[in-house]
Amino acid sequence: MPVFKRSFLANLIAVIVLIIILAILFFTLLGVITRHGKTLRVPKVTGQQGAEASRLLGSLDFNVVVQDSAYTDTAAPLTVLRQTPEAGFVVKVGRTVYLTLNKKMPPTTAMPDLVNYSFRSAMMTLESQRLNLGDTLYRPDIAKDAVLQQLYNGKPIAPGTLVPEGARITLVLGDGIGNVDNPVPNLVGLTYLQALDLLSASNLNRGVVLTDGVLTDTANAHVFRQNPSARSASGAPHYIRAGESIDLWISQDSTAAGIPPADSSAL
Repeated sequence: MPVFKRSFLANLIAVIVLIIILAILFFTLLGVITRHGKTLRVPKVTGQQGAEASRLLGSLDFNVVVQDSAYTDTAAPLTVLRQTPEAGFVVKVGRTVYLTLNKKMPPTTAMPDLVNYSFRSAMMTLESQRLNLGDTLYRPDIAKDAVLQQLYNGKPIAPGTLVPEGARITLVLGDGIGNVDNPVPNLVGLTYLQALDLLSASNLNRGVVLTDGVLTDTANAHVFRQNPSARSASGAPHYIRAGESIDLWISQDSTAAGIPPADSSAL
């Protein structure tokens, strides 16, 4: 019986000693396994190509995960736009760094209708559609800073047209009524199309257009009256400023505009 007790006690002590040795080894190796106390400062990889950033982070024992993509027209495709943790953070070796890359192709968005918007409203609408303002051009018009036309790549663009996000949209704005008085052009006797061309060349706008009789060909209808007229009843010229409008009266009957009928005997 005493022998059994001594054997049991010896085994118990041996087990306790073994547990203590294993615990010491575990806690000694734990720091090695987890790299306890070893830290690194996260480098800046934003602006670098994704593959280049991954190689750099991998060489420093970071894990790399591309978790998202976005688009901006100010960065090259597949460059790093954001990183988490940010550059300069001190983290443990082996920490995962999450990257957001710039897309290869920009997503598209529908072009809004900005005509007649104020410049401020147009800017807000462009921003909401993730579009950018390009050039601003001014044209004589009574509506100061109102959008008269919207252009993309130098050409008019219709509302609803799909364009790349970040595209630059040029706005043609009214500069208000001009400050210089110019003689009112005489439009009476011209065809409607000719009158429009002359108005455009004179930086004037078409006002109200009234018709006399049935029109079968509006473009070739003739102007028989305008307001303001080119001259007063006494023959003195009337004046108008750039950006103002002239109202027109048109008729299919050329004689109403004072144009004599063709002489059939001369044919």
